Amino acid sequence: MRSLLPLFSLFISLLAAHVRAVNFKVNVRQRAAAALAARANGQNAVPVANTHNSEYIANITLGGREIPVLLDTGSSDLWVTGNVPNAKDLGKSLSLSYAVGNAAGDVHTATLEFANYTVQDQAFLLVQDTSSFSVDITSQGYEGLIGLGPNTGSVIRNKLDSSSADSVLDRIFSQNTTSANYLTILLNREGDPDSPATGQLTISEVLPQYSNITSMPKLPVTKVHKLTDEDQHWQVYTDVNGVLGPDGQPIVVDSIVPSAPDGQLVVVFDSGFTLPQVPRAMADAIYGRVQGAEYNTASEVWTVPCDQLIPLTFKFGGVEYPIHPLDVSSSDFNMINSLGNPVCVGTFQPITSAFSLLGEYDIILGMAFLRNTYTLLDYGNFMENTASDRGDPYVQLLPLTDVNAAHKDFVQVRLNGVDTTGDPSHALLPPDQMQHSPISEAEKKKAYEEMILSRWPYIFVGCLAFVLIVVGLITWRCCVRRRRKREAKSASVRLPDTSATPRSPGAHAISFKRLEDGAMPENMEMRESKGYESYHSSEYRPSFASSRTRV
Repeated sequence: MRSLLPLFSLFISLLAAHVRAVNFKVNVRQRAAAALAARANGQNAVPVANTHNSEYIANITLGGREIPVLLDTGSSDLWVTGNVPNAKDLGKSLSLSYAVGNAAGDVHTATLEFANYTVQDQAFLLVQDTSSFSVDITSQGYEGLIGLGPNTGSVIRNKLDSSSADSVLDRIFSQNTTSANYLTILLNREGDPDSPATGQLTISEVLPQYSNITSMPKLPVTKVHKLTDEDQHWQVYTDVNGVLGPDGQPIVVDSIVPSAPDGQLVVVFDSGFTLPQVPRAMADAIYGRVQGAEYNTASEVWTVPCDQLIPLTFKFGGVEYPIHPLDVSSSDFNMINSLGNPVCVGTFQPITSAFSLLGEYDIILGMAFLRNTYTLLDYGNFMENTASDRGDPYVQLLPLTDVNAAHKDFVQVRLNGVDTTGDPSHALLPPDQMQHSPISEAEKKKAYEEMILSRWPYIFVGCLAFVLIVVGLITWRCCVRRRRKREAKSASVRLPDTSATPRSPGAHAISFKRLEDGAMPENMEMRESKGYESYHSSEYRPSFASSRTRV
């Protein structure tokens, strides 16, 4: 995910002292002018190096140069630093924003090799100047980043509008018609005696020892609105009451996603986040009842005593995924509390900088969660140029953490082999004594903006309906007034009252009685006719209505 955490600064100094370069060879699949030639043989897992549980790195080969890059399922672009042999500059420049700074430069193309595939003319951003970065990324063991998210999130693709600018995975899958379009990731845990020695990544195949992942529930990826599909991520719904806190009870939090079903939250799986991001109320429920817990306002993190075992479980598709207690708090940050005592950082922190203003997700589950699962990401119809595997994209998660074994690991690592987790000093505080982290004014503003922006389709429809109703009322009112005016005008128009109208000289009144007797005044017709003509010419002009009136 391009908008990462300000928390990155917490482990910069630690990483600088412990980083090592990653060196392992990657053989590849060949793509000619129009096709990729398969060479997968079932032994194509890519080793993934772990830098103190804070970064996961794999090697790519670009233009013949081997480059260690961060694995990021939350973004979709490839960028590297330094020089790339035989690269072609396309004359397009852009900038990608990350927590450590802006990756800015020109877009180039070169031959890419990754996970036993070769892609010709792969577009990437070549970053020559890293002075804007807050850290020396080379000294920390990586020289770029590979985005493994959906293709719609690629800034380079949107800039070039060309198939060569598609993301790396999209280029690989577009001609790989013989197998499914999926990726699997296994992350190891440093400091855990039972964790795998190294992480691994595969494309279109699963690790044999974890083959039962294919029998796990397929969690459908929730789609964002087409107008904002550049923000599409690997996101799914939790189960109802899908987060169980330290007391084993559900942590009830309302979703900010307008379309989310009641009781469910939208979760993004993002390997680019060291510390998972959760709603503030959820972070408070996880750490606020721990004795000795403090919220560090400067770093915006909860801190807890390192000897505190904190249970935490997520539920997806009816399956429980316990989090290893070594992943619920981390001793890798060298932090102290207000008393100057060393403490651990609570890894599930309040979501701040990564808060979704468009209301598209509630939680970002990063490395501290992903170490507890073997993860399969099926791209399905995210791929636009493939004839096979056109189903809906989904995620499958295989739980790896055994609660009892994890408890023993925690006792060995944090408690020097002496289990004191049942001591009164480690008991949770009563719910009414739970601490709450403060909400900043900036966070309140974001929450208000999200409430508006996330509901823009409903607001738009509501405004449109209001305008139509107002226009309809105005039109109806105008029609009513016009009809009333016509009726009033029609009622006021009558033939002249000849008894009140001055007659021309010599005119005589006509007696109905005399008419009934058959007698008629001499020259009556002529005199009456003259009288009418005199009136017509001087005052009265008959209307259409009066011309039809019979007197």
